[in-house]
Amino acid sequence: MSLTVNAKTYTADRVGQDSVGYVGPADTLSVKDEILLARTEPKPTPTFSGVARYRVKLTRTHTLTGALTTSHPSVSALDHSIPVGASDADIDAICADLGAYIASAAYKAALKKLTVNM
Repeated sequence: MSLTVNAKTYTADRVGQDSVGYVGPADTLSVKDEILLARTEPKPTPTFSGVARYRVKLTRTHTLTGALTTSHPSVSALDHSIPVGASDADIDAICADLGAYIASAAYKAALKKLTVNM
């Protein structure tokens, strides 16, 4: 099983019941290049159908400049909580909006400066 992201191929390395860990082309013993996909099934109650949870986590080691160490991994994660009964169109819309924001210059600038108030 493999996953292609930006022309990089990630290969399944760890497979669990509700998660799959993938290693990327730069992954070595000392360098991390990993993607984790995980899910949690909904837990309904008598009055609510529940939410499904889905997580995507990317871990990648960076060479550092002007820091006390020469390298360290960064972690980026997306956590989704989707109520049972949400339409495919609603899920597509929230993915499109989030994807557009993450791809925006405003998001990248905020992440680089660690600002939340723009």
